[in-house]
Amino acid sequence: MTRNLLLCWLINALALLALPYLVPSVQVDSFTTALVAALLLGLVNTLIRPLIVLLTLPVTVLTLGLFVFVINGLLFWFVASFVKGFSVGGFWSAFFGAIVYALISWAASSVVFGRPRVVVVRHVRHDNDIR
Repeated sequence: MTRNLLLCWLINALALLALPYLVPSVQVDSFTTALVAALLLGLVNTLIRPLIVLLTLPVTVLTLGLFVFVINGLLFWFVASFVKGFSVGGFWSAFFGAIVYALISWAASSVVFGRPRVVVVRHVRHDNDIR
């Protein structure tokens, strides 16, 4: 469990390091900066994002869920404002940076961890079972 969590953290940090090559207005200075930013992004997405999604639910429903991309971009921009060495050029850079970051992270995680395992448990009833 802890190993998978650390591996996810590393994958997200590497995704952040790759991001400036695809979105030039996003800058990450070093691997240490990427580790700190990935940790903060994970914490913000775990603790703050659900509350913001809940509070903006009417807007999200009106936009058929597309407002979640705006939330992701704003949180990405928010984290960049706190981490020294991690900078984002503006809202649209954060918007597209968050999308590309999520795609890189998802692709790398699926390569490392493989397909998710789904376990189906069936109860087989025998004739001699008590009803």
